[in-house]
Amino acid sequence: MAGNSQRRNRRTSNKKGAQVGSGGKRRRSLEGKGPTPPASARKGHVKNRVANAKAKQAAGRGPAPRRGGAKGTAELVVGRNPVVEALREGVPATTLYVQQFIDNDERVREALQLANELGLNLMEAPRPELDRMTNGLNHQGLVAQIPPYEYAHPEDLAAAAFDDGEDPLIVALDGVTDPRNLGAVVRSVSAFGGHGVVVPERRAAGMTAGAWKTSAGTAARTPVARATNLTRALEAYQKAGMTVVGLAADGEVELQDLQALDGPVVIVVGSEGKGLSRLVGETCDVRVRIPMPGGAESLNAGVAAGVVLWEAARRRG
Repeated sequence: MAGNSQRRNRRTSNKKGAQVGSGGKRRRSLEGKGPTPPASARKGHVKNRVANAKAKQAAGRGPAPRRGGAKGTAELVVGRNPVVEALREGVPATTLYVQQFIDNDERVREALQLANELGLNLMEAPRPELDRMTNGLNHQGLVAQIPPYEYAHPEDLAAAAFDDGEDPLIVALDGVTDPRNLGAVVRSVSAFGGHGVVVPERRAAGMTAGAWKTSAGTAARTPVARATNLTRALEAYQKAGMTVVGLAADGEVELQDLQALDGPVVIVVGSEGKGLSRLVGETCDVRVRIPMPGGAESLNAGVAAGVVLWEAARRRG
């Protein structure tokens, strides 16, 4: 009996004592962090990119042209990477052509998913047909069709600003042929509260898929106008009470001394190599230079426009 009692005592002595509780202090750490956000709200998720692209498309292209602006031409985006990148950036495609019996990979799957989410028309076509459409380019089985861009009329940009009780702030491009520079200027105009961009009808970049991509979606809300004759368009702006300011390395006024930025103004940016053309330069009311202590001879159109637009926005406050 004594041995049994000792064994019971040993078992009892091995038991743990009373546990110390948290007193409710850890209750908050046990609480959940709420429901998992939907995929469309998670940054970096493909559905989030789709949602952003749909929002850009839904925003439209800014004010509709009231005087019947010119139209561009339809465009094709060719190749798996270019198509996927264009759809991610909200380039306003209408149709996605997919080659029959295409070798499926991650890019093809994402392109199909984006096209479905964006409501694009999906068309299956044999390889010879896609070869014909793209003039033999290496389309890799994916082709996106971009409809013609609807340009505003140059007078619409100033009229819309005056109607809103604001001093127009417009950028005109003279001889800029790189669509990426046009896209960068559109982005800067949007960022600094400008009212639009004017490009010549000939020998100039237009609103292509490349320009759309570089604008990072801002082309959906910043109008671009196309002028048959840029010099006449600038003269019309002058008659409307606007100051036409040309950017030139040998300009007679430095940017910080330019008073015209406080009022209605058109900023004219030339090409990086040739600058302003002769007629456009003679039409400008004043030519301004951007101080560059580092000694660079010139800036590309996108950077130069951004510098002047920042100064204008700072003064308008």
